[in-house]
Amino acid sequence: MNKISESIIYVGVDDKEMNLFENQYNTPNGISYNSYVILDEKVAIMDTVDKRKTSDWMKNIEKILDGKEPDYLVVSHMESDHSDNIANLVAKYPNMKVVGNLQTFKMIAQFFDLDLKEKSIIVKEGDVLDLGIHKLHFIMAPMVHWPEVMLSYEESEKVLFSADGFGKFGTLDTQEDWTCEARRYYFNIVGKYGTNVQCVLKKLSNLEVKTICPLHGPILSENLEYYINKYDIWSRYIPEDDGVLIAYASIHGNTENVAKKMAEILNQKGAKKVVITDLAKDDMAEAIEDAFRYDKMIVASSTYNMEIFPCMEQFLNHLKGKNYQNRKVGIIENGSWAPNSGKLMKEIFEKMKNITICKDLITIKSTMKENNIIQMEKLADEILDKECL
Repeated sequence: MNKISESIIYVGVDDKEMNLFENQYNTPNGISYNSYVILDEKVAIMDTVDKRKTSDWMKNIEKILDGKEPDYLVVSHMESDHSDNIANLVAKYPNMKVVGNLQTFKMIAQFFDLDLKEKSIIVKEGDVLDLGIHKLHFIMAPMVHWPEVMLSYEESEKVLFSADGFGKFGTLDTQEDWTCEARRYYFNIVGKYGTNVQCVLKKLSNLEVKTICPLHGPILSENLEYYINKYDIWSRYIPEDDGVLIAYASIHGNTENVAKKMAEILNQKGAKKVVITDLAKDDMAEAIEDAFRYDKMIVASSTYNMEIFPCMEQFLNHLKGKNYQNRKVGIIENGSWAPNSGKLMKEIFEKMKNITICKDLITIKSTMKENNIIQMEKLADEILDKECL
């Protein structure tokens, strides 16, 4: 357990066995479920944890409370990894009040059979919960990334309890760069809701924040401008780095050879950064992260049953669903008798916002030939020199 201060204590738990978060995102370093206790004249518990770690979390709570009963449970987010233990906590501490907004209590009724009529405190934007010295100001954050999400700002110590905002994959004892796993977390989980994130950032701009306490990942207390700036960039869908992601979907290796040659050509022509990913084998969530990180992308796909090869189609649909925009893309298709994937990929990109598509779609028939390499050279010039139509 970590002390944020003498009065604010971390009581969350690491889950090192979690290797597929939300049953879809790889978490090789596990994940943390963060929860906090504020000790004052009134005692508040900030969120619960996933049922996978109920026992460890309850032990942490009991140790910190040391025989006291909590006055409040503040529910920031109703997703199961943070709400699983609401009923357990209510049963253990029958005099405790549950604090949430109208949407929170609608969802509690969906998840649990609980009678909270005499135990509910319904809050809205700007309401304050007075604990004594500590006072929690509630900030509604609908659709970041669920409709009931709310943040809490503790004014005396200037601590922001940020729900899933500013979170990342990985346990608290994982030694790794925050940005990569926070970016992968953001774009795959919150990415669709950039406009909503921007609304919350505007609200936060009027607050002095010294510490950010998210529901996943480390407590942030230094260089907060860096993290807030990242969220501003990400939520405005602005490319973060000058570089080219080459994402390919290959059946027998021929399209893979094209993608690798494309990377070689781009590097020869001075591309600042070239990243290549095999959509059939590599982590899809990381491919999505890189697509949003860089300002340019080239997609290369085999044609399969007159359609886009499935993993490429999945990738593009993920991007569309997460509001991929403000990028430049080049398209390469492959097919042995009726190449069709390029046209279909182009149609998907055309439904996205502010996507510049390079004018020459490259068609490979089975294997890469010398004339294809000449076309790829032109595509490299086009995408690097910003000469797309």
